[in-house]
Amino acid sequence: MQIGILGGTGPLGSALAARLAASRLSVGLGSRDAKRAIGVVQDLIQRWPEVDGYLVGASNDEVARAQMVFVAVPWEATARLVEPLEHILEGKIVVSMANALVKVGDEFAALTLPRGSAAQLLQARLPAAMVVAALHHVPARSLANLSRPVEVDALVCADSSGARSQVAGILSRIPGLRVLEAGSLAQAPAIEAMTAVLLNINLRYKATASIRLTGVEVA
Repeated sequence: MQIGILGGTGPLGSALAARLAASRLSVGLGSRDAKRAIGVVQDLIQRWPEVDGYLVGASNDEVARAQMVFVAVPWEATARLVEPLEHILEGKIVVSMANALVKVGDEFAALTLPRGSAAQLLQARLPAAMVVAALHHVPARSLANLSRPVEVDALVCADSSGARSQVAGILSRIPGLRVLEAGSLAQAPAIEAMTAVLLNINLRYKATASIRLTGVEVA
């Protein structure tokens, strides 16, 4: 399967691209500036030679033609990114990783969006796509170090059970990452809001907090 990562030159997008490419998936890392994407890919290949041959840099327009597309920009930039690509993304699985958060004083807090969550807002922007919410609690720093397993639980939700299962299968290729299907997009507001709690814990304890659920056995 071909994977595309829109706006993938930031910490989360580039880390995810490297992880998936290391699992021998064909990955396109996209940017508004194709040269920038190519430069990021060259840096990743230099650091992690095992991704060579599986990872390429390109424009967002080219990357959007992949079979499964991850959106790696902040929630407030999502609409501007996907609107010109709507016709390309029709019928495809589009993965939202954004969290609608705001800094209030010394704390992070979750925003209440008109559609409920960043993932639901993306689904409204792309009615002909199958939006899946995933990776909200996975630190980019953990993803970026390919020499270590990710030891985090990733909660995945979507209105399409088939799309949800496909994304879970792709993400399960990442060593150490346990993927749990958490229901429909109705669960996205709670999942995204939990990220604010984790960030506040990080600030308080100077840590990199993530999620690991107990009492769940996955075959």
